[in-house]
Amino acid sequence: PTVSLVLTGRGASQKIQDQADLVSEVREIKHHWRQGIPAQAGIEH
Repeated sequence: PTVSLVLTGRGASQKIQDQADLVSEVREIKHHWRQGIPAQAGIEH
């Protein structure tokens, strides 16, 4: 049987990453919040 296990969150240990077939990281490059623009309804919440 095929089983897909999806883990989300930050700080996965190296041991988990080593065992995984796929590891992704989403990181901020630029965000309007840092320029003082508040969260926008329908986008951030």
